[in-house]
Amino acid sequence: MLPFRDLFLRLPLRELSLLASLVGASAVMVWRVQEGRTAVTTKKILIPPIGMATGFCMFLVPDFRFPLLWALYAFLLGAIVLAYPLLRTSRLVRDGDVIMMQRSNAFFLVVIVLAAIRILAHSYLDKFVDVKQTAALFFVLAFGMIVHWRLRMYFEYRRLTSG
Repeated sequence: MLPFRDLFLRLPLRELSLLASLVGASAVMVWRVQEGRTAVTTKKILIPPIGMATGFCMFLVPDFRFPLLWALYAFLLGAIVLAYPLLRTSRLVRDGDVIMMQRSNAFFLVVIVLAAIRILAHSYLDKFVDVKQTAALFFVLAFGMIVHWRLRMYFEYRRLTSG
């Protein structure tokens, strides 16, 4: 039997990318369940997009680069279109002295649908651009979505804690 690592090395890049997408979506859902059980703080709102921003280092490698206009479109698509369902299915509420995240039952369905859209779009775009560029485009798209969602959450948090 092949060691686990060798199994992944034998997978074609497209299948490995699909597997990574599924694992990532699962991790996000587990993380969101855990995150929903604790009080929201400024750090918990702002650190994820700041940490995610380190992913822009991928653009130091020429294989991941694409035209700046593509990046702008991807960021805006994430920030305007794909962030909307997240904004509609999650909100902050005061619970005594703490602020908690309150999600609708549709939140996890939204996460699953967004993951499915990503996988389908990834498969389609792989026909036109390199897998690395597709991954980089989806990173920019996800960053736009997360930044919009977290900024809205931050301003809602400030409103709830200021008065």
